[in-house]
This record gives sequence, C-alpha cells and structure tokens, in this order.
Amino acid sequence: MQQPTSRSRIRPPGPLRPRRMAALVSVAALTLAVSTSAGTGDLRPGSTTAAGSVPLARSASLGPCLIRGGLGVQMSEGLPTPTGYSRSTGTVRALNLMIDFSDAPGQGSALARLAEFFPQTRDWFATSSYGRLDYRPEAPVADWLRMPRSFRSYGIERGAPFDPGYRRLVHDIVATADPVVDFRAYDLLNVLVTPNAGPSALDTVLSVTFAGNHEAPVADGVPVANASFVYSRQDDGSGSYDTTGYRVLPHENGHVFGLPDLYTQHGGGAVGHWDIMSEDWGANNDLLGWHKWKLGWLDPSQVGCARTAGTTEYTLTPLARSGGAKLVFVPLTSRTGYAVELRTREGNDETVCRPGVLIYRVDANIDTGRGPVTVYDSRRDSGGCTRAPNVHAELSDAPFAPGESFKDPRWGIRIAVASADLDGNYRVTITRR
Repeated sequence: MQQPTSRSRIRPPGPLRPRRMAALVSVAALTLAVSTSAGTGDLRPGSTTAAGSVPLARSASLGPCLIRGGLGVQMSEGLPTPTGYSRSTGTVRALNLMIDFSDAPGQGSALARLAEFFPQTRDWFATSSYGRLDYRPEAPVADWLRMPRSFRSYGIERGAPFDPGYRRLVHDIVATADPVVDFRAYDLLNVLVTPNAGPSALDTVLSVTFAGNHEAPVADGVPVANASFVYSRQDDGSGSYDTTGYRVLPHENGHVFGLPDLYTQHGGGAVGHWDIMSEDWGANNDLLGWHKWKLGWLDPSQVGCARTAGTTEYTLTPLARSGGAKLVFVPLTSRTGYAVELRTREGNDETVCRPGVLIYRVDANIDTGRGPVTVYDSRRDSGGCTRAPNVHAELSDAPFAPGESFKDPRWGIRIAVASADLDGNYRVTITRR
C-alpha cells in the first residue's frame, strides 16, 4: 500500500497541534542492503581500539547492535536500511522542478523559489554528513513548469494518498518535463510547488514524500520512486523564517534516504528538537547519531556496541565534529536498544542550550510517526532551556552532564557520564548485569 509521509505544524503562538499519523511506501519485503562509509575515527572501549572501516552488516563486533524490525514495519529504524531508497553517500544528484497551475500561477520567478532552499539544503547535508554526502541540486528547467490541470482537480489535501491525485500529478510532471529532462540522470526528485497552491503551512502542511515507490510512473525507463513535494514553508513566528524555513526540504529528503518521522500524533514530545526528522523549524537541529550511522556517515570504528555484561568505558567526541567516536548502542533485544551520543553547540546543532550526553531508545519495530525513538530527559518537568517559540522546549535540556546517570532497572542497565575533558570529549561508563 502506498502511503505518504508528511508533517503537521503548530500555529504560532498556540500549543502543539495533533499531527497526522504518517507512513511511507512499505519496503519491508525488499532485500536488505549493506551500508558502508569511509570515515575515520576510533571508539575506545577501555583501552581497546575498534577495528577499521568494514561493511556495516559484516562487522562481527557490531552484529548484536544491528537491530531490525519485523516484516511490515513502515520506515523501520532497523539496520541496515532496506533497498529502494536513494543513496545517502557519495554524489547524489537532486532534480528540482518548480511547478505551478492555472488556478495557482507561480508568484515571482521560479529560480527565486529554488533559492529558498539552496544552497542551504546542500550545505546542511554537507555539514551533517561530514562531507560524505555530496548533494548536488540541479534545475534544468529555469521557469515555472505549468501543469495541464488545475491544482484543485488533483484533489490534493492533507493526508492524501499517492493514488489517484499524486499519481496523476507525477504523470503530468513527467509528461511536461520529459522533453528537456533526462530522469535517468538523477537520484531523487524535489517538486517545489508554488506556495499559493493549497493552504498556508500555518493552517495545515501538505509537504509530503513518497519513497521507495517502484510502482510510481516511469520516466525515461526508471520509476520516479523517491520524490518530495514541498508546498508553503513553515513560519514558526520566531523571526527565523528566512534562515530556517528551508529545513522542510532536508526533512523531506531524509525520507528518500530511508529515515522515518520521529514526531507522533501528539507532536514532538518524543524527540523534541534533537533530530530534523522530529521538528525542522525554529532552532537549528542535526540528525541523531543513530541516523548518521544508518545513512552511512559513521563507520564501524566510530560506533561502540555495549553488548556484554559488566562495566565498559567509552570516550565520546561531539557529534557535530568530524572524526572520533560518535555513538554507543546498548542492545536490549534484536528489535530495540539505547543509543548514547554527545551533543554540543556547533555545526548544525549551533543552538543547543544544554550540551551533554543524549540518551534515547530506538525501536526498529515501531512504524514511522508512531514514536520509533524516545529521548530520555535528564531534567524532567523543567520546562527546558530554550525559549524559541513553537519548539517542544521540555526536551531541550535533556542531555546528561558529568556526574549524572540514567538507569533502567528492568534490564539492569546504567549509563553514567563520568567526566568531560578540555577538548570537549566526554567519558561515559555503561554497566549491564
């Protein structure tokens, strides 16, 4: 069944609005791919240095940490990511088409619409991936691409499935652009819809991604399988619209790379602002270390797997910095476990208001939009440390500081932050009975 991923927003200055349950095309039955990357760094459990870069699925030391969801889980957090999505390492060519309609003619120039998202989106991915994703946006059609039908005729509204409206729209996009566009040359498609088509993002959000969709219309012999549709951008009322509004696109592109939505129908309370797949407006936010590993931006030597009983010590370097140890995973079952990483005020995390060790649970058996990741708050009910409007503030001070610890008595797990050094690295100890 083909279903979309999209996001609802919050209307300034009101409270969080319920979000639509989201899903993407299910690819659970597809063959699993081997994820690789070419970074350098070392993760030190005690005094032992982990092995060098090897294919993720073949690393014996990380094997117990490669959790997987069951068949039918949509957009699972499991590793490795199934095939069918766009590549997330190396050179990725993004086709950008700006479209309008007879009942919603493009306002201003199409290239001005493109400039709302680039070069910011390209730079965001370069920073987040440590340069491992060379995202190349291209716009072979410099003008608005007029669709042959009115916008109203497609029947597109919040929550609209791929059939029939989006299938009809993709078919028309292909037919209109094909004389001048070779779709075989691109890895993904961004459809930048004129913002006056549909309601304002302050009322409802239409932006949506269809990923892994091999039943999509074919263009130049290839299916348009990974396509993001962006309508009006989110203005959160903070005055940062011109600098942060573009991040709706890296969020949507996260789906074409295989990442799920981390918000739930209740909003961003599960992850807060710690991943762009949760909230992508307001204060800047990067991706979780788990997602960076999932996308191939971390190599096995940068990931630790705390799978054995006893106490093990790890040294973590800030997630935003290139090189060094980034992530420790504590598997609980073949489906779930705890992730541990260090978040600081730098890179795409420049607005972090309380640096420290972020601890969260990943469950590969939970669908996109239903809470596959849960961040644990070191300061529950504090109200958080950010005052940015329309951000889920409670989790903004979630990281654990030296001297603080997280415990799970049921599983006999204790994660303690032992110390921080002058270079900004943190030492953590993980104990499991």
